[in-house]
Amino acid sequence: MRAKTVLPAVAMTAVSMVLTLAVVVMWLGTAVPWPVALVVGLGIDGGWLATLAYERRLAAQGDHNRAVTAVGWSFGLIATGVLIAHALTAEHSAGAWLAVAWLPLAAKALWLVHAMWERTALTPVALDAIRGIQQEARDEAAVARARLRAEAATEETRLTAVTEAGARVARVQAKTAQALAGAWSTLETARAGEETGRALTSVTARVTPGVTPRWELPVWGPSEPLAARSLESAPALTDEALDVIVDEIRTSETPALSYREMAARFRAAGHSASEVRLRAAWKRVA
Repeated sequence: MRAKTVLPAVAMTAVSMVLTLAVVVMWLGTAVPWPVALVVGLGIDGGWLATLAYERRLAAQGDHNRAVTAVGWSFGLIATGVLIAHALTAEHSAGAWLAVAWLPLAAKALWLVHAMWERTALTPVALDAIRGIQQEARDEAAVARARLRAEAATEETRLTAVTEAGARVARVQAKTAQALAGAWSTLETARAGEETGRALTSVTARVTPGVTPRWELPVWGPSEPLAARSLESAPALTDEALDVIVDEIRTSETPALSYREMAARFRAAGHSASEVRLRAAWKRVA
C-alpha cells in the first residue's frame, strides 16, 4: 500500500531533477562555462533533495518543521521559475518546455500526499477490526430491516383478517335486524288489521260484556331475569292466594291492567309463580 504513493513521488522527483539540470546546463551553458552551469543545476537539485530528505526524516520521527518545509517549497519554486524562464526565452518548442515547467511543484505535491497518507495509515490489525465492525453494523441493519418488514406484513395480515371478520359480523347483524324488523312488521300488520284482529280476539275470553280484550304484541327487547334467591326463599302461593294477588294488581288501576303489565308488577312486588299458574290465575279472575 505504501508503494502506491511513494513510487509516483520518487519518479516525479527524478524526472523534475533531471529536467531542471538539463535546462540549466543548456540555458546557462551559452552564457557561462558548462561546469558552472552544471554546478548551478546540481545546487538547485541538491538543495531540493536535501530539504526533502530532512522532511522525510522528521516525518519518520513523527515531527514537522515549518522552516524546512518552506525551504523545500522555495527550491521547488526556483526550479519551476528556471523552467518557465527557459520556456519563455526558447526559440523553438516554447510551448513544450512551458508544459513541463510544473514538474518540480508536482513532485513536491506528491510528497505532501505521501506524508498525509503516512499520518493516516493504519495497521492491518486495525483495518481488519474496522472491517469487522462495519460488517457487523451492516448485518444488524439488515436483520433490523427484515424484522421490520416481517412485523409490517404480520400486522397487515392481522388487520385484514380483523376487518374481514368485522365485515362478516356486520353483514350478519344487518340480516338479523332486517329479519326481525320484517317479523315485527308482520306482527304489527296482523295486530292492526281489522279481520286479523277480529280473528285473534275471538279466541280470548271477554273481560266484561261488550268489551273485547286487546291482543298485545310480544316484547322485543332486553328482559331482566328474576334472581334465583327470590325463587328459593319465597314460599309457593296457593291458588286462592295467587288469585287474590292477581286480582288486586289487575284492578289497582282503571281501566284494568293487561296481563303483561300485571305480570310485570306481580314479579316486581317479589311474588313467585310459574308462568302457567300465573296465566291460569289471570283467566280465573278475569
